[in-house]
Amino acid sequence: MSMSTERPQHRLRRAGLVLLWVILLLVVTIAANVVGIHLAGGIEDWQQWLTAHASYFLAWRLLLYGVTAWGWLWMRRRVLAREPGARQRLLRAEIAAVVAVAALEISQITGG
Repeated sequence: MSMSTERPQHRLRRAGLVLLWVILLLVVTIAANVVGIHLAGGIEDWQQWLTAHASYFLAWRLLLYGVTAWGWLWMRRRVLAREPGARQRLLRAEIAAVVAVAALEISQITGG
């Protein structure tokens, strides 16, 4: 079912679920930083710890990117088999994802 044929209640419910996940992710991120700052003994120590372990975080991100790419390719094959006209839509999503990931990684490298 495409978004254009969905009932408004379903779209509203889906938007609510996305918002709930975003809020949950923000809460978990803030909690992790607060706990980290507390355990490290202060903000400066927490920042030093993060800097010292940056290579582990890079490895973690690369692993997540790899798993996500594998899942995307699996899903892409299924979608194209079911909906051959979806190729352009998928390509746009792929380009947007690569640009977003590149922007995030560049901002990590440049410290921005």
